[in-house]
Amino acid sequence: MTRIVIADDDHLMRAGLVELVTADPSIEVVGEAATGREAVSLTRRRRPDVVLMDVRMPDLDGIAATRELASSVPDTRVLILTTFEQDDYVFGALRAGASGFLLKRTRPEELIAAVHTVAAGDALLSPSVTRRVIDRLARQPVPELTGARALADLTPREREVLELMARGLSNREIARRLVVEESTVRTHAKRVLAKLGLRDRIQAVIFAYETGINQPGRK
Repeated sequence: MTRIVIADDDHLMRAGLVELVTADPSIEVVGEAATGREAVSLTRRRRPDVVLMDVRMPDLDGIAATRELASSVPDTRVLILTTFEQDDYVFGALRAGASGFLLKRTRPEELIAAVHTVAAGDALLSPSVTRRVIDRLARQPVPELTGARALADLTPREREVLELMARGLSNREIARRLVVEESTVRTHAKRVLAKLGLRDRIQAVIFAYETGINQPGRK
């Protein structure tokens, strides 16, 4: 079973989400929260696999709650679910440690698939958000190479894989580009995340741009 907590201050939205996700017999809702603080407390007690987290909530917003959970309950994945697409919410949630970001207009089957994807340890963004993340990061001024020391631990091929990951390429696309097996790319990607202390590919994208590995405008 995939155990989840649903955090949303809208009672009708919570009820709808419960009904939606429990249509999948492999998903169990182990708690509901109406505020960010309740979400943190409940998650620490119940240790779910995934938290469906709204952004705008009283007491503690979803981004701050996500940040607390990422540090105190790292095995629980947070999937941000919101009606808002503003960049501040997208980047705030991802930097806080969220493993996914979906819009509330997402189709039911896509939401259920997203819960399973995040529970399995993968990162996920709705298609409408993924390109905006990369484009926004590419337009930002390149900061100082604060991660240069960590980058020194990467092999040339691992750094190449990191660059391609940060451009939004899938493992299959990277394998084609480098003319290697997809399994080889997966191995390199795992090593990159481990060496840099990153949780998933989303953090790899942010890291690559914030350390200047991928320069604005590069293809």
